[in-house]
Amino acid sequence: MERRNALKNIGVLSSGMLITGIINALGKSSSVNSTKTILLVSGWQDVNIGDIAHTPGLIHVLKTFLPDYKIILWKKSRGEKVKALLKKNFPDVKIIYGSVAKDGTVEEKEVLNAINTADIMIHGSGPSVVGQDCLEVWMKYTSKPFGIFGTTIQSISLSLKRVLNASHFIFTRETASLQVLEQHGLSGNLISFAPDATFFFNLRDEKKGLSFLEEHHLKEKEFICVIPRLRYTPYHKIKKVDWSAEKIREVETTNEKYKEVDHGKLRMAMIEWVRQTGKKVLVCPEMTYQVDIMDELLIDPLPGDVKAKVIKREYWLPDEAASIYARAHSVLSFECHSPIIAAANGTPMFYLRQPEDTIKGQMYYDLGLADWVFEIEESEGEQIASKLMEIWKDYKGAECKLAEAMDKVDTIYKVASKQIETVTI
Repeated sequence: MERRNALKNIGVLSSGMLITGIINALGKSSSVNSTKTILLVSGWQDVNIGDIAHTPGLIHVLKTFLPDYKIILWKKSRGEKVKALLKKNFPDVKIIYGSVAKDGTVEEKEVLNAINTADIMIHGSGPSVVGQDCLEVWMKYTSKPFGIFGTTIQSISLSLKRVLNASHFIFTRETASLQVLEQHGLSGNLISFAPDATFFFNLRDEKKGLSFLEEHHLKEKEFICVIPRLRYTPYHKIKKVDWSAEKIREVETTNEKYKEVDHGKLRMAMIEWVRQTGKKVLVCPEMTYQVDIMDELLIDPLPGDVKAKVIKREYWLPDEAASIYARAHSVLSFECHSPIIAAANGTPMFYLRQPEDTIKGQMYYDLGLADWVFEIEESEGEQIASKLMEIWKDYKGAECKLAEAMDKVDTIYKVASKQIETVTI
């Protein structure tokens, strides 16, 4: 249990910084000019419903706690389906596109106009400071404030440190990143923990969701959702990446080594669920590539009586996933963000955490959900199955536990938004 204890300890060590930030933020007051505009940089990729959900989640945070601010979204990925999702739900948010040249300049007039118009730039949630070049462009063209919201910072280069030193706030999505910042001499009242913005994802596609449930005879709160994941995302099979042959071999070798060991533990929970409750299982993806591994890793090896209760789902957008997760009994996932979407919809969830999946999993410990995190190399299938059946027997207790965590999320987002407000006065 060494890794689990280490993660818990990080949360304890960082609690002082979090509390200090909250106290200082709540102690300030300000009046907001209704013409303030935020330039939000987000939308890193469209092959993962978690990455997609970052953007509408943060827009919802900003609209909830900074309702008088206008928002311009500088979207980095260009998928038309995701653009349509955003325009449908946030028609007043202008979406712009534009790349940063190698010399650190931008030619697109829409981006330049947005930089000129906006009062502040915010870097959205992500696995790292993915939009560092966008922040550097902002720094190049203006001296107006900027900051980072709900992002993992696991390593810091010299160029990133220059950006972080100049930022007006840094909200990391787990307290483990705060320790990285502190090790590099970065700390202060406006550096604190604000979990991944997906926790505030509030979109649903009820038409598609309810149609799917009806088609497959899935009754509300009488099925579980399970999501597979390889140790490393095989991006070389999904899109063009600058990976060496050695890197590809490492990814494929590691994935092959652990895929059965990991998913055998999840299958044990699926078997126990079906045999004890007689209810169904929905196997679904968080990323596009997972559609191709569902049968091999989660469905085909099951005994016949259990397999008869399993349904498979193709890739979807997060609003449809949210409609399904909201009606599931619980969500068990090797991916980090499907459980978060479930939590945002009041559904208990387990995160089966693989050690290769970065330090982002710390956010579950930070929010008091340690009992629902299974460090997969330190856990057995029987433990996962046992915890699932505990929730089956005391569902109301699980819902109350989740509600407490989500209340904490709401408070943290409110405080973080207050801090953003103070730097734009």
